[in-house]
Amino acid sequence: MSASRIGLILPSRSVSVLNGGNVWFFGGGAQDPAGYLVSGVRSMLIPSLLPPFPPQSIALSGVSERRRGLAQEKMTENGVFSRDKVLTIDTMNPTVKNVEYAVRGPIVQRAMQIEKELREPNCSPKSRLFGCICSHTQCVTLLPKSTTLKGVKKPFTEVIKANIGDAHAMGQQPITFFRQVLALCSYPELLNENMFPEDAKNRARRILQACGGGSVGAYSASQGIDCVRQDVARYIERRDGGVPCDPDNVYLTTGASDGIVTMLKLLVCGEGASRTGVMISIPQYPLYSAALAELGAVQINYYLNEEKCWSMDLSELESSLAEARKHCNPKALCIINPGNPTGQVQSRQCIEDVIRFAAKERLFLMADEVYQDNVYAEGCQFHSFKKVLFELGPEYSDNVELASFHSTSKCYMGECGFRGGYMEVINMDAEVQAQLSKLVSVRLCPPVPGQALMDLVVNSPQPGEPSHITFMKERTATLSLLAEKAKLTEQILNTVPGITCNPVQGAMYSFPNISLPEKSIKEAKALGQAPDMFYCMKLLEETGICLVPGSGFGQKDGTYHFRMTILPPTDKLKILLAKVKEFHQKFTQQYS
Repeated sequence: MSASRIGLILPSRSVSVLNGGNVWFFGGGAQDPAGYLVSGVRSMLIPSLLPPFPPQSIALSGVSERRRGLAQEKMTENGVFSRDKVLTIDTMNPTVKNVEYAVRGPIVQRAMQIEKELREPNCSPKSRLFGCICSHTQCVTLLPKSTTLKGVKKPFTEVIKANIGDAHAMGQQPITFFRQVLALCSYPELLNENMFPEDAKNRARRILQACGGGSVGAYSASQGIDCVRQDVARYIERRDGGVPCDPDNVYLTTGASDGIVTMLKLLVCGEGASRTGVMISIPQYPLYSAALAELGAVQINYYLNEEKCWSMDLSELESSLAEARKHCNPKALCIINPGNPTGQVQSRQCIEDVIRFAAKERLFLMADEVYQDNVYAEGCQFHSFKKVLFELGPEYSDNVELASFHSTSKCYMGECGFRGGYMEVINMDAEVQAQLSKLVSVRLCPPVPGQALMDLVVNSPQPGEPSHITFMKERTATLSLLAEKAKLTEQILNTVPGITCNPVQGAMYSFPNISLPEKSIKEAKALGQAPDMFYCMKLLEETGICLVPGSGFGQKDGTYHFRMTILPPTDKLKILLAKVKEFHQKFTQQYS
């Protein structure tokens, strides 16, 4: 089809067009019989009657009225205008509008747009046979099918995302044994093959026997598969040096996040001055602030001590609690150890102090321990809150209420997508625990493949089993590499004037302090942006590096930070750090 024979793109999505006995209908991305590409929206081509037309005259069938700037009123078949929406921004649940989640916020959304721009055509009309009729991220063009589509030219060729702890997305390889068992559970016919080791087959058979109909596609008990909860209990006992664990106190969850939100739902109640307050560390993982906002609870901030490697400060806890009691009813204290976003590992003495504080002030403890295997710094060690609680004696172990959380998403596993996790509750009131069991039953059950994976984490190959040597080799290699990258990140960032990075003792993140010129702070505020958001957005636009501003996690007034993961492959991490160094020096010079 020549350009002179292209007639019209109809605004209707449903009209059939006959031409010489042929009916041609084209959706986004289809080709017409003459080899032209219709890219972007649903449309129809009629090779016929009208002369060539300018791009501005093309009507878009697949573009909404809102995008075309037209009135949004709709008319029924009887010619009556439809009523307004029931659910609008003004009538929706107001607490949802208060929810913010920085690790997938505006910076990440812009990073995704840039990735799309790098892939998609540059929509300059001069580079098109027929011109472009919308913006480059949603373009509709007509091109000969031999045309090579090139993306928007930028000073970088890829976006490096260091914004979220998604290990496998960053190239970390899964543990072979885990995937073997999951494959066997998903397709039991493989149990008849000789390609899998016997210990993997035995694990899979045990899990399948505990599933309804022998299938991981069946629902499980709401609290989780019984044999998996038993394995979790035995794992906790081994980890904590023999401290007993009752499987009835173990709840399998959809990642640790599900358990945390469930516990907060149980805790939050009251109105006004009696409204539940929950103490969370600042900087914090935005799950906590988001969940508290959605539940309408009062967020009580306590600040970690950056000068002492983000340690917890008892006097800070005391002053924060005293101030909060003037306007709410504080009921819970949340701790993340090892820390996110700050990468610290709390000392045993610190944990003892926190437990004594919670006992004295009658606070429910929530211990987020999903990074318990991610400890890198010399002299640091993970201590579970439960173990320390019981070692303090019956005065505490019989009275302090505790919920602790673990996940398959972090540590050496990095299996974020399977959404496996557990929580254990200690000293929970029996009637409340009955309500907890009722609450988890509403969501039927956690994903069964995630439960199976959690079982493999707590019941990994043992010495003498066929998979043990490979498992230990992979586990050790993964954690050793993370330790190397933690050290590398700290060292390189601390060579940059104006950036100070505490040791990355554990977890998967660094949270360096950045010194920003006053001129940049004023420009950011003039744009209505937090200064470190302004900094990170410029970093993204100029280098393709996606980090999360510290303001998304909370920080002391007048200080600025960013969070970055240590997960990218070493070669890419070095590139990332070099670009950050170069950018910070350029940024500082530009705004000085």
